[in-house]
Amino acid sequence: MAEIKSAVKRWEEMDNDVLVKVFKELNMIELAPVSRVCRSWRLACSDPWLWNVLDLGHLKSNFIPTRASPYIWVDDRSDRTLTKLLRIAMALSRGNITSLIFHFNLYMKDDHLSYIAERCPHLKRLVLPAWNRITKTGICQAIHRWQELESLTMPSIAHPPYIMEEIGRSCKNFSSLKVMGTFDVQFASTIASHLPKLKILSVRCSILTKEALLFILDCMDHLEVLNISHCLLLENLTPLGRKHIIRELDQTILGKVSRLREFYHCMSQSCTTCQRMTTDEGLMRWYRYEDWFWRQDEVSSLSLGQDYGKLFDEGCLNLGFRN
Repeated sequence: MAEIKSAVKRWEEMDNDVLVKVFKELNMIELAPVSRVCRSWRLACSDPWLWNVLDLGHLKSNFIPTRASPYIWVDDRSDRTLTKLLRIAMALSRGNITSLIFHFNLYMKDDHLSYIAERCPHLKRLVLPAWNRITKTGICQAIHRWQELESLTMPSIAHPPYIMEEIGRSCKNFSSLKVMGTFDVQFASTIASHLPKLKILSVRCSILTKEALLFILDCMDHLEVLNISHCLLLENLTPLGRKHIIRELDQTILGKVSRLREFYHCMSQSCTTCQRMTTDEGLMRWYRYEDWFWRQDEVSSLSLGQDYGKLFDEGCLNLGFRN
């Protein structure tokens, strides 16, 4: 019996590599209590292999839409919970996070973003589809710290020059952009001016003007990959701004996209995603659909995992109630 007991290891005596492989199967919410079990478990929970990607895409804020800027109200409990989770993640990750993913209905503040920016100095990819509560100063200061940033998923904004200018100035390796919302000629010209070496652009499920599309194809010489799948493609018919929905790409567009390495488009009436875009009049109501739906992209480097719905069979974890 003594020999048998001596051959059995206690949990805290397990090999670190084994613990890391086990903990890799846990999400950040589950890692938090595990890291407090003992010193060896906390050391394993801080292994860089666990923290290359911090995916908080299953967290939502408890929010209510409003008519006044910032057009969203978030309760204090959501903010406190998010702050707590970020503190745990930043403490365990020890600056090793290179990819950071947030849900499109998680509305952080400047304080949250600044806290992350200070503790993720090597961030290369940011998925932040909502920033109603983040100010111009807040986002620019964060981007200034992320000089290694290569990829950004963002919402459309009314006045995009400042954010693109900061990326162009601070992030010399930036090459990939995804815009979720409306993409007009102002947005296109801003990208061309400040991110002339952009290689990958996705505006899937957005309102896209033909003028903006042609501008990108004419001016972005370094562009290699373009995704306009499921877009509501509009064309001005009159000087007064009356617009027409384009149902099929013409030869002018097809001729210009032929130089690209990859080009994705879908305008099929039988496509479920295109049908949803039509129903939502071009402004996709992501909250109406499967919670993994917003994470998809035809461009593999921009997709956040097609089996995401299987990972969270019980639905999203809210920082309050589900709206």
